[in-house]
Amino acid sequence: MAKRRKRGDGSIHLRADGRWEGRVVIGYDDKGLPVTKNVLAKTKSECVSKLNTLKDSITTHTPNQPKPGILLGDWLNLWYQSYKKSSLRPNTQMSYERRIYQHIIPALGNIQMDKLTTNDLQQFYIDLKQNGRLIRTDIYGEGLSDQTVRGVHTTLHTALDKAIAEKLIFRNPADGCRLPSTKAREMQVLTPEEIQRLLIQAKEDSYYELLLLELSTGLRRGEICALQWRDLNLRTGELRVERQVHRAKEGLLVSQPKTKASNRSIILPVPVLNVLRAYRQSIASRWMFPSPVNEDSPRDPAAVRARLQVILERAECKKVRFHDLRHTFSTAALEHGMDIKTLSTIIGHVSSSTTLNVYAHVTDEMRRTAAMKIDQGIGKAEATETPTAPRKPAPSTFQVRKGQRRKPGTGCVTQINDHLWEGRYSPIWPDGKKHARNIYARSETECETLLAEMILEMKSEIATAKEQIKTAPKAS
Repeated sequence: MAKRRKRGDGSIHLRADGRWEGRVVIGYDDKGLPVTKNVLAKTKSECVSKLNTLKDSITTHTPNQPKPGILLGDWLNLWYQSYKKSSLRPNTQMSYERRIYQHIIPALGNIQMDKLTTNDLQQFYIDLKQNGRLIRTDIYGEGLSDQTVRGVHTTLHTALDKAIAEKLIFRNPADGCRLPSTKAREMQVLTPEEIQRLLIQAKEDSYYELLLLELSTGLRRGEICALQWRDLNLRTGELRVERQVHRAKEGLLVSQPKTKASNRSIILPVPVLNVLRAYRQSIASRWMFPSPVNEDSPRDPAAVRARLQVILERAECKKVRFHDLRHTFSTAALEHGMDIKTLSTIIGHVSSSTTLNVYAHVTDEMRRTAAMKIDQGIGKAEATETPTAPRKPAPSTFQVRKGQRRKPGTGCVTQINDHLWEGRYSPIWPDGKKHARNIYARSETECETLLAEMILEMKSEIATAKEQIKTAPKAS
C-alpha cells in the first residue's frame, strides 16, 4: 500500500500521458470551494521537487488569501451573531451589544477591514475617552471610563483575531494600540458609625432586613435579590446562594451564578437569623425580598441600588455603591480575625489570591499588627502603639429622618421612585399574624385614596373572619 501524504502536502499522481502531476490547495473561493495550483514533471522525484518549490513560494509570498472589501461593521455583526452571542450570558450580551452597536460600528463600521490601521483604532480610543459617553453625561462627564475603553478594545481585538483565522485580513491592527491603565476603582468602606446610621434609617425605609443581611454576608447585589425562603434553613442558619438576578432587554432574568465558587453556603450569625425569622412572618412571597410591585417576582437590582442612595443620603453617610457594602463586610471580617481562605469562600471568589489582591490594604495592616505583637512578645520591645482588636462602636445618637407621623390604623405610604408610590397596611388578623397588602399609584394623593379604600375592605374582611370564628361549631 502506498504511503499517504500528510494533510497540506498536496497530492501527486501519474497522468494517462505518462507525466507526473502535483497539486496543492492555495486557498478557498467565496463559496468555500478549494483553489489549487499544479506542477508537471517527467519523473516522480522531479514532480515532488517542483511541488515543494511551489509550496515554498506560496508560503513566502502569500501566507494568506484575504478577501478585500469587507466592511468592519459587517464582520462585527456576523462575528457576534454567529460566533460569540450563543456562548454569552444575557447580561454579558448586553455589554457586547453596547460596545459593538453603540460605539464601534458607528465610528468605524464603514472602513474596510483590510484598510483598517492601528492609528484608526488609537484615535477611536482617544475619542471614547474624551467624548464617548452617550447617557448621563451630567453625572459622569463626557468621556468613557478606562475600564469601558479597555472592554471595547478587547471585543474589537477578539473579532479581528477571528478575521485573521478566517483569512479575511493579514494582521490584527489592534495589536499595537496603547490602552488606558488598569487602575482599580477606588474602594470605599462605611465606618462603624455610618453602618449604625444606615441600619437605623433602613428600618424607617423598609430596607432593614436586606441591608442587614448584606452587611453580614457580603453577597453580590444580584445574589441577594435572588434569594428565596427555601434557600434559608431557619433552624441551622445555613443560607444557600445558588442563583442571581440581572436585568436584560426581556426584563428581569434569574440564572445560575457565573462561577462554580459562587454556588456556596453561608452560616448566618444568630442575631441576623432572629431578625429574618421575625421578618418571614410578614412576607407571603417565595422570594425573600420580593418586588414591591409584584410579590411573585424578585426585587429589581437596579431599584435596590437607587433605594440605597436615598437611604445613605437620609442617614448622612458618604455616597457609596452597593458593591461597597460587600467591601465593608469583607474589611470588617478581616479586621476581626477571619482568615483569607474562609472569607474567599463566603464572598464567592474563585481563589484566595483574588481576595488577597482586592483586600491587600487590610492584610498589610494585619501583618503590621502581627509584627508588633511578635516584637513585643519575643524582642521584648516597648509598646509604643498597642495593637488591639477592633472595639464595638458606641451606640449611635443618630435620629431617623421621618415624614409626618401617621395615626395608628392608617397604614403607611412610601415613594418608590419619581413615578410610583406604595401604600401598605399590615393589620393583625384573627389567626394572630400580620397579613400585609400593598397598593400602588402614580401620585401621593392617589395612593392615599386607594390605601384608605383598601383599609376599609381589609377591616371588613377581618370583622367577617372574627364573626365566622365565633359562630363556628366547637369541636366536641
